Amino acid sequence: MSQAEAVARTPRPLWSLGLLRSEIAMTFRRWRTLALLAVLAGVPVLVGVAVRIETGDGGPGGGGGGGGEGGPAFLSQVTHHGLFLVFASLAVTLPFFLPMSVGVIAGDSLAGEAHGGTLRYLLVAPAGRTRLLLVKYATTLTFCLVSTLIVALSALATGALLFPLGEVTLLSGTSVSFGEGLLRALAIAVAVAVSLAGVAAIGLFVSTLTTSGIAAMATTVGLLITVQILDSLPQLHALQPYLFPHYWLSFADLLRDPVYWDQLEKNLGLQALYAVVFGSAAWARFSTRDITA
Repeated sequence: MSQAEAVARTPRPLWSLGLLRSEIAMTFRRWRTLALLAVLAGVPVLVGVAVRIETGDGGPGGGGGGGGEGGPAFLSQVTHHGLFLVFASLAVTLPFFLPMSVGVIAGDSLAGEAHGGTLRYLLVAPAGRTRLLLVKYATTLTFCLVSTLIVALSALATGALLFPLGEVTLLSGTSVSFGEGLLRALAIAVAVAVSLAGVAAIGLFVSTLTTSGIAAMATTVGLLITVQILDSLPQLHALQPYLFPHYWLSFADLLRDPVYWDQLEKNLGLQALYAVVFGSAAWARFSTRDITA
């Protein structure tokens, strides 16, 4: 093989970026992805309207700590400040809606290509299995960020329409400007997106085990539900700090002054651990897999 041929077969960074852009565009053009994003965008609207109707009928408007007396975290503060609808919506969607959506995208990433017969043709291009795996994971992480931001933006728009805005009273009692509140909301959205990195890695690994996209998606979502149940059982308290959803709601500590970093750092470290372990498992499986279709 000549030197020119060797260079031609070597994956180039620009080509890899082109593959990433193409993969992201293809993912967000699918009807399934658009439907998932539409559902996620609709959740804050439903929550905001429900709170508005309840308080408009003279129901308990809440006020007090995050969580209220029978609702999700931050729901009791929504009537006093529309920005809290962002935090309440993220708290509502994080346990199931957001990770389920990520599980669907990650589970279908490779299994769907294999089922459609396009995986082999992707590997013919000078990407290599490792680069293709990284592109698929980066695309899933992009979906994590976009889906989280859509929930936050939908909640912000709904909260601004239905509830008052102004200075934000943090959980510690300190008041900050609306601009700083928006910055904290953006930081919380990013923290929630990072919290989904472990689910994305698990879904990618599951996707390397089968050629059925539906099976991979169902398995990933089933694992998510199982782990959520395990994380809620008091008898398993010794195991729970090692389960990927255990520190998901630690983003609330960004609404304190000063910020409590302990739980946030544990969540970041745990997601990184799951990403490394299941990412490595996905690479080991995918790099040795016999692609025949």
